[in-house]
Amino acid sequence: MGRLDDLSVVVTGASSGIGEAIADRFWREGARLTLGSRSEPSSVGGAGVRWVPTDVRNAADADALIHAAVEQWGRLDVLVNNAGVQIEKSIVDTTDDDYDALMGVNVRGVFNCARAAVRQIRSQPGGGSIINIGSISGDAADHGMAIYNASKGAVHALTRSIATDHGVDGIRCNAIAPGWIATKLADAAFDAMDDPAGARGAAVGRHPVGRLGLPSDIASLAVWLASDESTFASGSVFTVDGGLTAQSPI
Repeated sequence: MGRLDDLSVVVTGASSGIGEAIADRFWREGARLTLGSRSEPSSVGGAGVRWVPTDVRNAADADALIHAAVEQWGRLDVLVNNAGVQIEKSIVDTTDDDYDALMGVNVRGVFNCARAAVRQIRSQPGGGSIINIGSISGDAADHGMAIYNASKGAVHALTRSIATDHGVDGIRCNAIAPGWIATKLADAAFDAMDDPAGARGAAVGRHPVGRLGLPSDIASLAVWLASDESTFASGSVFTVDGGLTAQSPI
């Protein structure tokens, strides 16, 4: 018996990194998955899994993704809004195209999928859970990542609004704010620095737990937020950063 047995779950951005780890963990916990991404996931598949090619920037794609889950599994219980991109630039170096590309995925994409999910969940009995993947960068800015920081702040604010407006509909909404997680996005941020190896070592040294996070660390919390174990948790942003932001900056 899994903790998510027979729950219908949509995960966006499930082809790599945190999204891939969440999809794999949810599948092993018994969920029925509908995965939305532009490229087909290679490591999560088989019975109980459906992939729908999805560009979350497009509202029609988001609507179709949620419809596919209902068509396949009869309802929607959980949405994990994970799809995201990262641009390593300060505001003066950020172009209009950079802004549109990042905000289109990180903010409009979360909005599109959450809106479609709310419309579906409130039309069915039993309620559901929306889990947005934010970032510690939404509360404490990382250097040289201006619009990424702004986008994650917007995700946190939208999370609170959904929880406030739609708790009456039986919908819980929370965000997970990962810190430095060992993914391709983290590699890109380190690679953009003058001394990537030194920057990585310094980052590890700033973590009280002595390591960077793993995608599985985020997946574990996502399972709890998707399950009936967290029915009183809503409107919260859960920081998972190995103690990084808990410290005094002095």
